[in-house]
Amino acid sequence: MLHSRSMNNGGRGGFQARRHADSLRRSLVDLEVIIPAYNEAGRIPNTLLQAIDFLASQPWSSRIVVVDNGSVDETGAVVRRISGEAGSSVPISVIGCSRRGKGAAVRRGLLSGTSRFTGFFDADLATPLETLTAAMSHLEEGAAAVIASRHAPGSTLVRPQQLGRRIGGKAFRTLTKSKVKGIFDTQCGFKFFERDSLTAAMVQCRATGFAFDVELLLRLQHQGARIIELPVAWTDGEASTFRPFQDGIASFASVLQLEKSIL
Repeated sequence: MLHSRSMNNGGRGGFQARRHADSLRRSLVDLEVIIPAYNEAGRIPNTLLQAIDFLASQPWSSRIVVVDNGSVDETGAVVRRISGEAGSSVPISVIGCSRRGKGAAVRRGLLSGTSRFTGFFDADLATPLETLTAAMSHLEEGAAAVIASRHAPGSTLVRPQQLGRRIGGKAFRTLTKSKVKGIFDTQCGFKFFERDSLTAAMVQCRATGFAFDVELLLRLQHQGARIIELPVAWTDGEASTFRPFQDGIASFASVLQLEKSIL
């Protein structure tokens, strides 16, 4: 049953202690939305305002948690200012993550909460916020994970990626296709989960970079979790931090090691 809006890295013991300390500062909600952020002071205000407007109109209570991944700009200060101005309809929290990498930031945010449902999307809002309505419907009906897809049948690219990223992405999908069965797109930055299924998979994850998504989905599949893939109208974020050459090579190497660590 959903709550009313008025309710608002070490060993396992260390993880539980950190999660407990973080969750004590956050009131209970149905859904926590994690936004990993590295030097996002410029675009995070618009992202948060759009997210607040959308979430405030939904039947489930929500919180936005921005994970500041070692930013050297004013990301944290900007988020705190907006949090103070936004009121209580959709509370905003900001937490830090000193370990570099999007995977590390997402892991920090997801495991620090206690909401029944949780997930993340990128600060560029490349996936329409309205996708969350369908995602929550599937989760409430028993799915363990709902992920957006740029390549599943029915998806469209409103603004395609640059050529280098498209080539790198196609090669990466070819590599992961034989590992994460039945998933067209492991890398779209929009994924939401049922808490218990997520935690069981997440505490085993080791990847901290762009291969994090692949490992998480692999571990969910290994525990028999049901994953729903939603085709979306996706718009490439021009300010993406992904570097096709440097990050692509590192991601390939990480994925090649995954099966050994999971089996």
